[in-house]
Amino acid sequence: MMGPVQMAYDRAITVFSPDGRLFQVEYAREAVKRGTTAVGIKAKDGVVLLVDKRITSRLLEPPSVEKIFQIDDHIGAAASGLVADARILIDRGRVEAQINRVVYDESIGVATLAKKLCDHMQSYTQFGGVRPYGTALLIAGVNGDSISLFETDPSGTLLEYKATGIGDGRNTAVEVFEEQYKDDLDLDEAILLGLEALYKATEGKIDAQTVEVGIIESKIKLFKKLTLEEVQGYVQQILDRHVSKK
Repeated sequence: MMGPVQMAYDRAITVFSPDGRLFQVEYAREAVKRGTTAVGIKAKDGVVLLVDKRITSRLLEPPSVEKIFQIDDHIGAAASGLVADARILIDRGRVEAQINRVVYDESIGVATLAKKLCDHMQSYTQFGGVRPYGTALLIAGVNGDSISLFETDPSGTLLEYKATGIGDGRNTAVEVFEEQYKDDLDLDEAILLGLEALYKATEGKIDAQTVEVGIIESKIKLFKKLTLEEVQGYVQQILDRHVSKK
């Protein structure tokens, strides 16, 4: 049971505990861990984002659950955790992207945008009267010949990956990527690998209605979401693969 001193540190976001911890940041990370699984994968010809939307009621309209967002023509993001918090960060990212176009007359770099969002998230771990964002983002994009995939967390930490996941299925997804990821994957193979990770993370509970997929091809450098019919084709390949193994 926590004593009064421990509880005081627990409640104060701007105060370190005696062992150097910020409990509110750790709690925000727990909110991300409770979120649905999102994965990102770099391919030789682009980058892909996939999210399990976790439709919990047959009364819910699946298209209304949005967890992959476009930030700029060449940048997309997937969220896990408190999606309402994520929307605020996405809106801020969109403003930063447009400011860059106005000031410099060019599209913003993916790393630059990710760092700006992380700087903002980190500031919410320093000041009283606010709480950290309870969300993590996978930020994917293409600049010139560079393909990028960044992960943010509530502390404002920024890491770049070839393939990674966030949310409650992160560990399962990373195990799949550690075993099966290759540097020469093309986009189709990356989508199938991402769906394989979601299949394992959800214990086989995926279908086209519950999966959202966004891609950016390196040639055209434009973010787009796959249609329901396109997603269905990829999902069916994964389902057929597992049926054949039984």
